[in-house]
Amino acid sequence: MKKQKDKLSQAMVFIILFGVVSLLSDMTHEGASSIRGAYLSLLGASAGTIGFISGLGELVGYSLRYFFGRLTDKTHKYWTMTIFGYVLDILAVPALALVGEKGWVAACLLLVIQRMGKAIKKPAKDTIMSFAASQEGAGKSFGIQELLDQIGAFLGPVLLYLVMLFKTDGSTFEVYARCFAILAIPGALTLVMLFVTKYKFPNPEHFEPEPEVHLPFTMKKSFLFYIVGISLFSFGFIDYSLIIMHISKNFTSLAPTLTETSSLINSGSIPLLYAGAMLVDAFAALIFGYMYDKSGVKALVISTLISAPFSIFIFCFQSVPAILLGIALWGVGMGAQESILKAAVTSVVPKSSRATGYGVFECSFGVFWFLGSWLLGVLYDISIPAMVSISLIMQVLAIPFYLKSAHMANEE
Repeated sequence: MKKQKDKLSQAMVFIILFGVVSLLSDMTHEGASSIRGAYLSLLGASAGTIGFISGLGELVGYSLRYFFGRLTDKTHKYWTMTIFGYVLDILAVPALALVGEKGWVAACLLLVIQRMGKAIKKPAKDTIMSFAASQEGAGKSFGIQELLDQIGAFLGPVLLYLVMLFKTDGSTFEVYARCFAILAIPGALTLVMLFVTKYKFPNPEHFEPEPEVHLPFTMKKSFLFYIVGISLFSFGFIDYSLIIMHISKNFTSLAPTLTETSSLINSGSIPLLYAGAMLVDAFAALIFGYMYDKSGVKALVISTLISAPFSIFIFCFQSVPAILLGIALWGVGMGAQESILKAAVTSVVPKSSRATGYGVFECSFGVFWFLGSWLLGVLYDISIPAMVSISLIMQVLAIPFYLKSAHMANEE
């Protein structure tokens, strides 16, 4: 009994250490995300180019995860893949400070490299986490990681907000370049903590017992229904870039009627809106992660029903409180997808092929996120009610597939 308790304790130490790695990593690239679009525009990229590169980056970042997931399962080089991916992901961010005032082509290339780094590391990273999660509860473990992860996503934009607030000397380009250079600090700390974690836990796969039979990856019906569900969800979940574009475009028109609250939303506070969404994301991930361990798929259903109406409040009401509520609900959806959706993969895919399972999950999620973002972005210019309706309907349609997946997993 004592040995088992010690093993559980070590698993939790690993989860927390890896969570700190995620915290520092998210400080770096989510800090960059909060100013990325404005920086590319400043460097000379057109709106069409920014949209294309953002979409291409996400497509590259997600579509290659199946390939790297299979490679990880075949080689069992969990740490090698994780570290290589982190190095690409982290180094590409401060390098944006070096591209020069007209260097939008180089900046776009670095952004694609950064997403490539995420494609390499994510299946291996999630698989490593799942080994420890098998000891502590998948929902709770991924929830704790997402809590720490999103604390970093909150602190990154806040750090850049403070840099912009107190370091106003120099041109706009120099201020932005300084922000990216500052992100080298949490980036370096990310790599230090990553190597510390690897040194302390060189073989995290030992947390989970080896299966008696090593089966190749097969698309079980329960997993197939689950993939359909998460694909519908991701298709309908509006990307934050569209949300912040809408807010930036319309917040000034709110001022005459909302003199007391309009000061909450202005050009200086826009990074803080994203930081606030990330903070909601963090606590939602922890709460729904614990709920998943107790209630299973019910947690997915509840989180989806709570978050699905976010687009109504953001796009259909000319009200600052409604926008803030909508962003909070969007944060709930993000927290759920980063904790429960990953935890569910641990439950339906065996250890021997889990990296491939995560690759399929991430690839499907990302491709449908890209397609949904593209369609919903087009609909924004044609009919906002149509965009909101499709967003809501697609997310709710995911629920029957979650329930069917859970039912079939019990039978399998």
